[in-house]
Amino acid sequence: MADETLSTETVEDTDRSLASAVLAPRYLLGVVGVVAFATVPFVGVSTTQLLVLIGAFYFGMFAMSWDVVSGYTGEISFGHALFFAVGGYTSTLLNLGFGLPPTVTIPAGVLLAAVAGLLIGVPALRIRGPYLSLVTLVAPLILLQVFIIYGDIFGGELGLSSPAALVTADEFDLVVTANYYIALGLFLAILLLLFAVTRSDVGSVLTAIREDEDAVAAAGLNVAKFKVFAFVLSAAIGGLAGAMFVHTPVGSPRPSQLLALIVSIEVLIAAILGGMGTIVGAGLGGVFFYFVNDLLNQQDFTIPLVGVGINEASLLIFALLTMALIYVLPQGVFPWAIRAGRRLLGRAREKPVATDGGRETSPIEQVSERYRRALDELEERLRSDER
Repeated sequence: MADETLSTETVEDTDRSLASAVLAPRYLLGVVGVVAFATVPFVGVSTTQLLVLIGAFYFGMFAMSWDVVSGYTGEISFGHALFFAVGGYTSTLLNLGFGLPPTVTIPAGVLLAAVAGLLIGVPALRIRGPYLSLVTLVAPLILLQVFIIYGDIFGGELGLSSPAALVTADEFDLVVTANYYIALGLFLAILLLLFAVTRSDVGSVLTAIREDEDAVAAAGLNVAKFKVFAFVLSAAIGGLAGAMFVHTPVGSPRPSQLLALIVSIEVLIAAILGGMGTIVGAGLGGVFFYFVNDLLNQQDFTIPLVGVGINEASLLIFALLTMALIYVLPQGVFPWAIRAGRRLLGRAREKPVATDGGRETSPIEQVSERYRRALDELEERLRSDER
């Protein structure tokens, strides 16, 4: 009877903790943000601005895919545009060359991007730090040279003509609106998927690998398996973003949009601005970076003293802003906003907010604790079998 009462109290406590987590201010604020984005087409936003937001959502997906590897495992990638390009070019070539619809070519692009992630992830297991970053940097440069050498197939530096559109309609405004909601829905789906993965046991292991890879291996976990998983998942999502992007009115299969080194640098800056190792921060950072960068590129204002137009120095402005944030807010804007919100509500904690969303214990402690519990359960089962 006492056990039943204890079990009931435990369930009630779990339900209350779950309800309090769901009703947390940051999640409620997220719901408000989703509703706000959903109403954007009905509040007088121009078609041009909707097109920019479409591109921003796909860039935000790309930033989240980068954050899975670099933000959580600490394996910094300087050539993540490779997966973006593999997905986009695969879908385009299959559509233009074989007449396959986007419903077939897009999954093919995702699959090939995942294979590319596997091809890079497995050899990368033998190297760490700057050597891995060098490999990720060289890989897209090699692919770009292949595109140039076989320009008759890949279109060279000019790229290919646009493939079939995701949505067709007589009115262009309807096409743009439909693409907007497709991009928003996919952005939210990927956000929820990666949020669930990174908040699971797998996410704890990935974060622990970033903190101390040797400690994770000493705990009896297969580090290589989790690294490969992160690379493949990241590549697949990056490939999905690229494959969808080329079929929108704002995207096209060109190296300047999919494969150029500047694309990899931009996604790195966006993730750092939002907050590495947070998924949400990286996604919002990607959306913010793309939208504001496009806005700056449309300005004709000349910066005093230096005599340079804002549209010519947009990337420089973001780079300087990123360097300043590294010193002032090293964890990024999103974790800082969480801490500021807690202080505002009078719920500040003594322990700092972790980059993975504010866990109270370190990732290594979480992994070790789960490993110890698993051993205890195994030992109990062996004892019960002997009886």
